[in-house]
Amino acid sequence: MKITILTLFPEVFSQILNTSILARAQKKKLVNIALVNIRDFAKNSYKTVDDRPYGGGVGMLMKVDVLYKAIQSVKGKKSGEHIILLDAKGKRFNQKKARELSKYKHLIIICGHYEGVDVRIEKYVDEIISIGDYVLTGGEIPAMAIVDAVVRLIPKVITKGATTSESFESGLLEYPQYTRPETFRGQKVPKVLLSGNHTAITKWRKSQQQKVITSSPDVSR
Repeated sequence: MKITILTLFPEVFSQILNTSILARAQKKKLVNIALVNIRDFAKNSYKTVDDRPYGGGVGMLMKVDVLYKAIQSVKGKKSGEHIILLDAKGKRFNQKKARELSKYKHLIIICGHYEGVDVRIEKYVDEIISIGDYVLTGGEIPAMAIVDAVVRLIPKVITKGATTSESFESGLLEYPQYTRPETFRGQKVPKVLLSGNHTAITKWRKSQQQKVITSSPDVSR
């Protein structure tokens, strides 16, 4: 899989893309992540990427002509490509969407900034995504979240079967888990987990998942 991120601040991605699972996935050539600086496609010598909105208003908008050039520079002609604009009005990102996106051959992710983007760029994207109902300075943090969630679902990135029982995969959150020490400050590991009875353990885990879902009303959103 290839992921191309269009951003005004490619330098902020360095740490997360070169750490842990994302770093290993790239090293194994399971994913190719490219960073493209939108400012490189500005027309003038000042590398202007934003301008005042028509009709007035607070803030600046990213220019449609600059964004269009950036998209065209990385867009291929083959199928399996998907262009995403990160914007607060987009569809809510969730685990189902992450798994859907992991099936594409090439994701192009556009990080907005300033007050937003010229709405005319929407004609040239396949989908608009939001990671939540709050405002961030730009699309860089949402892009990191999406890349992290998607890459770990690519086959061979994580041990086979490890992602199928995780939170949100079956509409439930993951069951409580414990490791050594057996007792910590008066808190003990449930006896069923020490029993060796795998049927009982499975039943207990499912019951715990149900408890978590009923106490977390927003989980199914």
